[in-house]
Amino acid sequence: MKFVIIFGPQAVGKMTVGHELERLTGLKLFHNHMTIELVNPFFDYGTAAGARLVSLFRREIFEEMAKSGQAGMIFTYVWAFDLKSDWDYVEEISHIFESRGGTVYLVELEADLGARLERNKSPHRLLHKPTKRNFERSEQDLITTAERYRLNSREGEINKENYLRINNTRISPAETAQIIKDKFQL
Repeated sequence: MKFVIIFGPQAVGKMTVGHELERLTGLKLFHNHMTIELVNPFFDYGTAAGARLVSLFRREIFEEMAKSGQAGMIFTYVWAFDLKSDWDYVEEISHIFESRGGTVYLVELEADLGARLERNKSPHRLLHKPTKRNFERSEQDLITTAERYRLNSREGEINKENYLRINNTRISPAETAQIIKDKFQL
């Protein structure tokens, strides 16, 4: 079982690269908004109930996938490196797969803020993430989150064997996915 975690700031291209990687490898994409969008009609993700339900659904999917015998999955995540709870979460979900003999691959994406603001309005993003269709709110959230948290790691901060960092400001999602596939032989 392969568990690929693609992480980075909002609108860096995690889901889009994930779709390309899914196409190249056959691994199932589980992008973070799949659960957010499911819960949102009932509870905003920013509420305690919304966050609890999103967490519950994700964990159950991870557990079932890890024991399923399938080839693996790709998960996208916005990791705030200055929050211990985010480090703990990545460790927790990694353990679900590693405890069953799976291999975890960490892929960090980074891109310039200008590129991310443009991507925030892309048709592909809006198709899969209805909560991002309120441009004013979405863009403000992107900027505020970037100011409040450190959303990319520091040099040497992640010391895992299966780790890759890609600046995808000027490379396509297909090229980025191919780099990931080749690096980890997926």
